[in-house]
Amino acid sequence: MDVEYQSFIKTLRAGQKPEFPAHAKSIEYARQLDAQDKLSYLRDDFNIPTKDSLRKKALNAAGNTAAKQNGTKHTNGDSMDETSIYFVGNSLGAQPKCIRQYIDAHLETWASIGVNGHFTSFDNSPLASWQDMAAACAAESVDLVGAKSASEIIYMNTLTVNLHLMMASFYRPTAKRHKIIAEWKPFPSDSYAIASQLQWHGLSPSTSLIEIHPPNPTTSLSLSTAHILSLIDAHADSTALLLLPGIQYYTGQLFDIARITQHARAKGIVVGWDLAHAVGNVEMQLHEWGVDFAVWCTYKYLNAGPGAVGGVFVHERHHHHHHVGGNVGDVEEATGLGYRHRLAGWYGADKQVRFEMEKVFRPAEGAAGWQVSNPSVVDLACVRAALGVFGRVGMRALRDKAVVLTGYLEWLLLGLLEEGVGRGGGWGERGSQLSLLLKGGLLERVSRELADGGVVVDVRKPDVIRVAPVPMYSVFKRALEQA
Repeated sequence: MDVEYQSFIKTLRAGQKPEFPAHAKSIEYARQLDAQDKLSYLRDDFNIPTKDSLRKKALNAAGNTAAKQNGTKHTNGDSMDETSIYFVGNSLGAQPKCIRQYIDAHLETWASIGVNGHFTSFDNSPLASWQDMAAACAAESVDLVGAKSASEIIYMNTLTVNLHLMMASFYRPTAKRHKIIAEWKPFPSDSYAIASQLQWHGLSPSTSLIEIHPPNPTTSLSLSTAHILSLIDAHADSTALLLLPGIQYYTGQLFDIARITQHARAKGIVVGWDLAHAVGNVEMQLHEWGVDFAVWCTYKYLNAGPGAVGGVFVHERHHHHHHVGGNVGDVEEATGLGYRHRLAGWYGADKQVRFEMEKVFRPAEGAAGWQVSNPSVVDLACVRAALGVFGRVGMRALRDKAVVLTGYLEWLLLGLLEEGVGRGGGWGERGSQLSLLLKGGLLERVSRELADGGVVVDVRKPDVIRVAPVPMYSVFKRALEQA
């Protein structure tokens, strides 16, 4: 069976349809796949909501841990029956149990040494000193996003705030190049950010926003790479910025980030990516691919909690700066040095001079120079805890399991439908998400029945259900039961 499991990984990574055996629809077969899952132990590291806890109307008595109040037992056996089927990690990841330890460490530090926590870390603490927390999280994210070094990453603010800050630096329209190319159905917050940035520059979305629409929306909502490249070519001379999602939130489609980035940059276009649904979900090599900037949240596949502080990648070619003069803002902006003007703030200043309280802004080297305000240490503690789980296993192993787990669920669901049913994209053109388009009028009833059965999914009106079997805490047995 191990050979068969490895064969599924190879087939699905190549974007090909897997050939599951006839008996693959049995609970015994699903248990066999779970037995081969080398990452099954990770499930014990998470608090998965139970059917009972999903119905709670009040908090438990003080002092109870999340695991106790949920009554969860996470093993590969039948004792999992108490837990829900949590297929909504693409909206909010399940809670890592270790987060409580990290938050407690922060609270004890604050209670014990007060303001000195900015500069001090206890020997047995999982946390860095407060002013080094963002950098510590960046150091744990190098392999996660494929950065050259931690200097290309910083954790600060939240997703849309970071998108605005990046666009303030990287969207610099001219009379000739003023357009932004985006896809037809971005997450609404991205639409608002793009439109407001255009309006801030005195431009109109009707003339400066180019949306990439699916050629045949009645048959498929996917956007082929060839279609994207052709639209880039058509508007290359007038485009200042290409801004796309690594994974489209509505359809779950994974874009060819490397090829699209290379093509657009060769046309002189700045390239940014919203990786909210991609980070912690698929493997990436942002530095090698030449991405100019990227932003992401940490509460979906990274499991850092609702509204947790977001991440930013800035390619090293934009890091360099040269100080001139002695007046506020006197930093040379020279194309040859790769400096990008940014909306500056105190925490973006070089840590070595930050507490000298000067008026001259001397940015920290790398992505850290884009920081504005003092980040929330509670948020960063959650991010640090969540990133530690990824550091133990690596994205390749997680992606290997994800392609089989998601492919198995898709194969099961398609098997329930009549022959010839349509599906969007290839088998490898997505992360850990399937978007199910229901017939009109079914959404409310189907979602209610799923909820009654303890299945947690994401509902998008008027007729789409998104399911995400996240490899860290989902199992094949549960995928079969969902189907």
